[in-house]
Amino acid sequence: MLKPVHALVGSDVFLQLEALVGITAELPKGTQRVDVDGETAELGNVLDEVRSFAMFSESKLIVIRSADDFVSRFRGQMEDYVEKPAADSVVVLRMNSLPKNQRIYKLIDKHGRIHPCEPPAQKDLPAWIVKRAQDAHSLAIPLDAARVLADLIGNDLGRLDNEIEKVALQADGKVDAATIARSISFQREQEMWDMTDEVAAGHTASAVKRWRKLVQMDSSTEFRAVTWLTIWLEKVRKYYTLKRQGLNEAAVLKELKIWPFDKQRPFVENAVKLGEKRTGQLVELLADIDRRSKSGLGEMVQNVERFILAAGQQPAATSNR
Repeated sequence: MLKPVHALVGSDVFLQLEALVGITAELPKGTQRVDVDGETAELGNVLDEVRSFAMFSESKLIVIRSADDFVSRFRGQMEDYVEKPAADSVVVLRMNSLPKNQRIYKLIDKHGRIHPCEPPAQKDLPAWIVKRAQDAHSLAIPLDAARVLADLIGNDLGRLDNEIEKVALQADGKVDAATIARSISFQREQEMWDMTDEVAAGHTASAVKRWRKLVQMDSSTEFRAVTWLTIWLEKVRKYYTLKRQGLNEAAVLKELKIWPFDKQRPFVENAVKLGEKRTGQLVELLADIDRRSKSGLGEMVQNVERFILAAGQQPAATSNR
């Protein structure tokens, strides 16, 4: 039986999204989902949402992004809620950290579930790659080939999964180290980075052109686009969160795993151009695009293009809020 409260704890956006997909899959079909920004949300509004009836479904899923701040502000009330949660709602807290010695950690661990979302250390990456390839993509990658992939990509799990999927589409169930080295398509990775740069800068026509080129180069791009764009936007949001926590720029970029080095300065510049408020709006817009596509309201390729066009309708923000 699905627990009523879940904490997705860790710095890796990919693992958090994976955990969220798993939670969603256990909910009844048609469950109403509500996304909340934990840095601005008020407790009363969230609890009203949690305890109110879903209009067109049996249950509700309330996802609180950046929940560290929310839990810090309303710790006592959230502890009370975890002990006596609403019957027909599932609450998901997306958090960077949650110390095990805190009472709320112990309560969630008892009444709900803690999902660790920290990426493996570099030395453990090859083993993670081997398991992920087999479990998610039915692909047998030998350990030496996994080491090559880990060296080329690093511990950005979202990028690693994209590369494993592309190799799986091209391979016949098994690959070797040479195949991995040849298959890492950095040209497509560069195109995707360039596309998000164009979106951030408000260059809509150029962004659409790059998107169409990506789809022509690899038809499977459409199935990875929402995940890739979500990870990008989440990294921009986290950039502002970490800056507010007092981390210097080098520490922020290390935490966000912006790699290779020559991508770091453009990432910061475009994060500033986009602004935190606009980034939040785009996260909501992208979530809606994803829901529409999965509900049969338009094809994914066209819906992603609509997202790019909509993202460029407003000028880039010049302030952080």
